[in-house]
Amino acid sequence: MKDIIEKAEILLEAIPYIKKFNNKRIIIKYGGSAMTSEILRKSVIKDISMLKLLGLQPIIVHGGGNDISSMLTKIGKQSIFKDGLRVTDEETAKIAEMVLVGSIGKKLVLDLENEGINAISIEGKDGHTLKATKKQGKNGQDIGYVGEVSHVDTTLIEALLDKDYVPVISPIAFGADGKTYNINADYAASVIAGALKCQKLVFLTDTEGILLDQDDPSTKINTMTLSKAHSYIAQGIITGGMIPKVTCALAALEKGVKSVHILNGKTPHSLLLEIYTTNGIGTMFTKETEENE
Repeated sequence: MKDIIEKAEILLEAIPYIKKFNNKRIIIKYGGSAMTSEILRKSVIKDISMLKLLGLQPIIVHGGGNDISSMLTKIGKQSIFKDGLRVTDEETAKIAEMVLVGSIGKKLVLDLENEGINAISIEGKDGHTLKATKKQGKNGQDIGYVGEVSHVDTTLIEALLDKDYVPVISPIAFGADGKTYNINADYAASVIAGALKCQKLVFLTDTEGILLDQDDPSTKINTMTLSKAHSYIAQGIITGGMIPKVTCALAALEKGVKSVHILNGKTPHSLLLEIYTTNGIGTMFTKETEENE
């Protein structure tokens, strides 16, 4: 009986947030172990389906770096990285598009439809949703067809949301030169969330959130303002691979997203726990402090 009562209390705790976020838009950047593990992938898909059923309008932006590397290996092509960015010639760009759009995107759509949720896989090329310019490496080196977003047209995404579909977006875009550009999925999710003025942007990662001590999960910071995040980067508390992710989070806030969340996609039902409970389980970024923004 105690377990049943506790479940009821959890449902009651969620009611204010269900009301608050009804019909609001949320972008989920999907990647990491939550994508590569079959068990975790099914858990995330169930969470996204539940978000939809509870009244949110989810949009998925997905990566797929491991799958791209695996495909390149299969065709005998070496993956080369400079400053964490994949050097992308024309052949690699085509492989990336094939993997992201033709494989991962379609699989996510099938997973959602198996849960009774309408979904459509698109890429940034479709409907001119994303336009890209060539991105330079950290020291100005040429890294090929890696793109930065120069323009977001939300028309197609809006139309899909209006028709009750979950858009599943692959970060591939045309450049002004007509070439295909691969875009970092975190960055793409950030700019799309800003263009749509989403209520929330969620990054599913392999970490618990922002930790004061990287070796101690109990030091996780639950909420952080934009100014505090900048301060923690300057102090070296936010370091390494987390810096670009946090930078994307802060850019989304500046563009009008209400809150950005970094959480561990390896934790079962992390999306539901973060959005519909008071304390959450990750780190939430806001311009100003406001509980469960």
